[in-house]
Amino acid sequence: MAGATALMAAIVSSCGGSNRTNASSEDTAEVKDTSIVYVTRDLSAESIVKMYHQVGRPATGRIALKISTGESEETGYIRPAMMKPIIDDLSSVEGNTVTIVECNTAYEGTRNTTESHWKEIEKRGFLNVAAVDIMDAEGDMRIPVKDSSRIKYDLVGTHLQNYDFMINLAHFKGHQMAGMGGVLKNASIGVASSKGKAYIHSAGYTEDVVEAWNHTDDQDGFVEAMAAAAQAVHDYFNDGKNIIYISVMYKMSIDCDCNAHPQEPLIADYGILASTDPVALDQACYDIVTKIHNDEHNNTQPLLERIENQHGTHIMEWGEKIGLGSRTYKIVNVD
Repeated sequence: MAGATALMAAIVSSCGGSNRTNASSEDTAEVKDTSIVYVTRDLSAESIVKMYHQVGRPATGRIALKISTGESEETGYIRPAMMKPIIDDLSSVEGNTVTIVECNTAYEGTRNTTESHWKEIEKRGFLNVAAVDIMDAEGDMRIPVKDSSRIKYDLVGTHLQNYDFMINLAHFKGHQMAGMGGVLKNASIGVASSKGKAYIHSAGYTEDVVEAWNHTDDQDGFVEAMAAAAQAVHDYFNDGKNIIYISVMYKMSIDCDCNAHPQEPLIADYGILASTDPVALDQACYDIVTKIHNDEHNNTQPLLERIENQHGTHIMEWGEKIGLGSRTYKIVNVD
């Protein structure tokens, strides 16, 4: 417990890089435009519900719960049982409907077609807890981007228009191409259709899901395209007023859940974080990892090297630059 307290104190004292400083719990009122990130060390299904309520932005109407269905059972995707309490809580409000949403992938695997993806969804038990929607099963549509320096539009499943509110429920971990997979990745590549994923990965070069993989050498362009796409989804939901972000820091492999055989996690499970600011939330998750003390239970070096090698933190830098969110944040410990 002492170690956990010390780590939380360290996180509260810094953010967004070595030259940035957080607001403490006491001086929040004096700080302008500082995003709040809520943190609990209680890694439970009930804590997801608690964190949703802590954010203080009630989800109403047709609610999309954006998750990853995972490329295989070996991955660290958030299991249906972990989602059931939040689904039940949201559904208990009159007028609300909750649907788990995903999109098809842009690479050969278990989820690159609607038919094969449905088999995986059924196999993993998602239909036992809620209705599920593959949003690009009937095609895709363009939504506008504010930052058109890399992509001229975001390409998402047509079913996105069927929802009034989104809860972005992400598993924080590494990513073999983006370096880091958090809520920004879940909003960008995650909400993009198959062709939209190709468009983002190729930094706006092509929507072709085969040709795109020949144009992935512009790493910063790819990461900046991700940030622009995440902002497009954020803005789509009532200029960001109808979306919240929750990140589960567990099973933190250096590989994403889109890798069917990810490397074993070398970092102990941490907890759950939530915010209305996706940039602040991803930044807080990253900062937590940087401040974990390496011992017999933790080896952060492989994940941090993966993030550094793939310019993973650039998504927060670019997201802040284009006005999606702030890398300056205040941690609020709800335990």
